[in-house]
Amino acid sequence: MFVLACTCVSGFVILATPAARATRPSGPSGTADTAATAAACRPLESRAPNASGQRPELPDQTRACARPSGVALDVVVLARGLDHPWAVEPMPGGDLLVTERPGRLRIVDQRGAIGPPIEGLPAVDARGQGGLLDVALSRAFATDRTLFWSYSEARQGGNATSVARGVLSADRRRVEAVQVIFRAAPAYDGDKHFGSRVVVGPDDTLYVTLGERSDTRMRPQAQRLDSHMGKIVRIRPDGSAPDDNPFRGRSDALPEIWSLGHRNVQAGAFDATGNLWIVEHGTRGGDELNRIEKGGNYGWPVQAYGEEYAGVPIAGAETRRAGMLAPVYYWDPVIAPSGAEVYSGAAFPQWQGSLFVGALKEKRLVRLELVNGRVTGEEHLLVDRSQRLRDVRQGGDGALYVVTDESP
Repeated sequence: MFVLACTCVSGFVILATPAARATRPSGPSGTADTAATAAACRPLESRAPNASGQRPELPDQTRACARPSGVALDVVVLARGLDHPWAVEPMPGGDLLVTERPGRLRIVDQRGAIGPPIEGLPAVDARGQGGLLDVALSRAFATDRTLFWSYSEARQGGNATSVARGVLSADRRRVEAVQVIFRAAPAYDGDKHFGSRVVVGPDDTLYVTLGERSDTRMRPQAQRLDSHMGKIVRIRPDGSAPDDNPFRGRSDALPEIWSLGHRNVQAGAFDATGNLWIVEHGTRGGDELNRIEKGGNYGWPVQAYGEEYAGVPIAGAETRRAGMLAPVYYWDPVIAPSGAEVYSGAAFPQWQGSLFVGALKEKRLVRLELVNGRVTGEEHLLVDRSQRLRDVRQGGDGALYVVTDESP
């Protein structure tokens, strides 16, 4: 069963189930069928790139083969009435936790009923792209009822991304024992690029994505180890930095940093082998898929594809620099990616191992086939819905839950 929680300003949740099995079975990622057709295919993207004159530095790095899976879906609206939702998190038993950017956390039950705001959350700074952002459950949530959430927090000198933890009460009406376990530094008086995905790792540590705050004068901080801006940080559930973090113990570095050189990551997911995949917003023509390595430098703002929104080159940037990791894949034109999930359920065997990514600008669900760490095919789903897809998660039933964030 495929479930779409599509929520916009008027807010709605869509239930989509398979109308039939694949009409042209493609097999799971990595099959002989995939390998045989990879050499000769039709690229799914045929539009002119935003940034002229740039070329991929690696094989299969952009404009992947069109790979239709043939899965037909029946789509049903499940619920209505959410306000700028940002994240969806399936709960044990089938209900959903959904964040609303103005600062509300709600439970949407399996019938589509939207519960009242859960009490006890700290105040958020909801200007611009800020507010209550991601939510993630402890791996032991069924017994400890612990959840984590990210939000933009007002601070002296501006605002920044924070992460809190708490315990959901037995009646599910409030969060108790709330602690702010991480505060990104420095604060900045802006309203963009908070990042804010919280991904629970296989070892129960938290990987938190942090944007570089967008403005030109803040961009260089993505390359600085004394700033959290433009980083992925790895923390324990209590907020402390693990001993094996790559920069722990260095006097010139913040101990929480796991990787650097990011612009604005709003999507992250682990695959079955423990690789962390993230998808980040670029400028015009520079959205990236990256496989995260411990201590890796992903280049922003000196290594990037694309161009500025004004149509001019990104000052000082090249598509490849020594000592920096190139993206596994990039989109040009961009899709504006937000939310990601590596599919592992039984409901869609054709999609095992595929990476799903929500697209805000292109208003679709993107499916990427991954083989040996490379993208070998791309499929666009839910195009007819014409909704800005903000987040995608897999439920315990193998369904995919997707929230949309549509402007009025």
